[in-house]
Amino acid sequence: MKKAPNVKNSSVKRAFLFISKWGEILDIAHAIQKEGHLVKLFIDDKPSREIGYGFVKKVTNWQNHIDWADVIVFDYTGYGEICDALRASGKLVFGGSAYTDLLELDRNFGQQELKRHKIKTLPFKEFSNFQDAITYVEQNPDAYVIKPCGEIQDLKQLLFVGSDDEGLDIIRVLKAYEKSWGNTFGNFQLQRKVRGVEVSVSAFFNGNHFIRPLNVTFEHKKLFPNELGVSTGEMGSSMFWVNHSPIFDATLKKFEGSLARNHFVGHIDINCIVNGNGIYPLEFTSRFGYPQVYIQRDGINEPLGNLIYKIACSDTFVFNTKKGFQIGAYIVVPPFPYNDKKSFDLFSKDSVIIFKKELKEGVHPIHLKCINNEWLITGNTGIALLITGIGITMKDARRMMQNRIDNIIVNNSYYRTDIGNRWIEDSDKLWAWGLL
Repeated sequence: MKKAPNVKNSSVKRAFLFISKWGEILDIAHAIQKEGHLVKLFIDDKPSREIGYGFVKKVTNWQNHIDWADVIVFDYTGYGEICDALRASGKLVFGGSAYTDLLELDRNFGQQELKRHKIKTLPFKEFSNFQDAITYVEQNPDAYVIKPCGEIQDLKQLLFVGSDDEGLDIIRVLKAYEKSWGNTFGNFQLQRKVRGVEVSVSAFFNGNHFIRPLNVTFEHKKLFPNELGVSTGEMGSSMFWVNHSPIFDATLKKFEGSLARNHFVGHIDINCIVNGNGIYPLEFTSRFGYPQVYIQRDGINEPLGNLIYKIACSDTFVFNTKKGFQIGAYIVVPPFPYNDKKSFDLFSKDSVIIFKKELKEGVHPIHLKCINNEWLITGNTGIALLITGIGITMKDARRMMQNRIDNIIVNNSYYRTDIGNRWIEDSDKLWAWGLL
């Protein structure tokens, strides 16, 4: 793998080429640009290509800028084979691989790899049509989770977590999906539901081994407080950094050899349900997680550009992080979490982000453009900002985040007010189970 000079010199100006699927990487690209580096951003999704104008330099064909870049950063799965080819040609690449793409996108492959690495998994079964799944639940009544596979899993609101121990709610949802999707839904899994604390562990990987510290994250996926409403992918997260984690040792650590053999260089996360009986991995995110990476940025003391560059160079090091907790909440606008262009154009497009006081620390631009020094909402999904807070205690971090939210006016916006609230109960359980 290519080794670059001056790896540890954070003052060197370098060229970063970002290839983004939906534009989510804007905040990271903008932060690295503010550190003094050269930045170019390409967005694959056409309706999202206005994102980032006025913040960073945009390009329409990223392949034309490969030779310009010192390091190329891919922000999503699906580019793994391209990453592999670029690495083989000698380029420094921070992103996925063909192997890690499969870990995330092919749920069946991911579960089989967990078993191969001797990691405990939850019972699951994959289906290609709804009638077979309905029959299976009728014959095996239990609480299940419906998990779409392939590209359709990007529609997070289709993931459904059942609560009925006989599976009656799952049957009703499967019948509704059959009416609305027919044969276009693709493959999906029914996974046995287990009660416990949902927690993820993640780490950067330099092509040979994991870089420490590790990150422990608690996601809030439902649209409304107290886990009400549809699944959104995520509305916010709380987290902290650690040097050691029993959950990491039981899951991601066992993949170190496989990730090295498959030339992965980037960030990887595994989401789990844990309880007194054990640790049950649910799914991989073999790329930057959103909003995880924005919140992580506030807890990393090292310049972000230097960190990513050293990882891409396969350097071995330990980076410095803040003590305590980091927390963040999305501020969203209609039609989030749905895709409805008419509603977006009517209620949200080009809405101005208003700051009562000109303080932008902890304010992360997501689907925005900057015109005449004003931040305007663009794209098509309605994710405007991610607001963060940090503190020695979770209460301190929540207070800082709320103060920053109170400084912002976004017309028709909404956000969750309970991010981090369940920490006391969750942490008590995790300590009791020996997992913290």
